[in-house]
Amino acid sequence: MSSALRTEYPFTLPRGYVDDAGTTHREGVMRLATARDELTPQTDPRVRQNPAYLTVLLLERTVTKLGSLSSVDTFVVESLFASDLAFLQDLYRRINQEGHTEASVSCPGCGTDFSVDIAGDASGRS
Repeated sequence: MSSALRTEYPFTLPRGYVDDAGTTHREGVMRLATARDELTPQTDPRVRQNPAYLTVLLLERTVTKLGSLSSVDTFVVESLFASDLAFLQDLYRRINQEGHTEASVSCPGCGTDFSVDIAGDASGRS
C-alpha cells in the first residue's frame, strides 16, 4: 500500500456545467486546498459583502479541471446548477477535512454498512 500523499481527486458532477455552446462538462479534478487558498479570499471585497461568496472563490482555486474547459473561473462556478455546487462543497469539505471522498452508508433493506465513493465512478455515473 502506497503512503504517498494524495493531492488530486477526480469527480463526476451530478448534472454538469453547460457552456455557451451547449456542451456539458461533468468530469473534473479538485486538488487539496492550501492555507493560501483559504486565506486569500477572505480579503476579497465580494466575500466581505457576501460571506457565502467564499465558496465560489475556494472552488475556483481548487477545481483544476472540468471537462474540456481551459480553466475554471468564477463565472463557471457561479453558473453551476445548485446540485453541482452542493456536490463540490461537500467534496471540498471531505477531501480537506477528512482526507477522502468516501461516505459511510447503510443499506435501507438489510442494514449492512458499507462505503461509497461520492466522487463518482469512471463510467460517468455519480
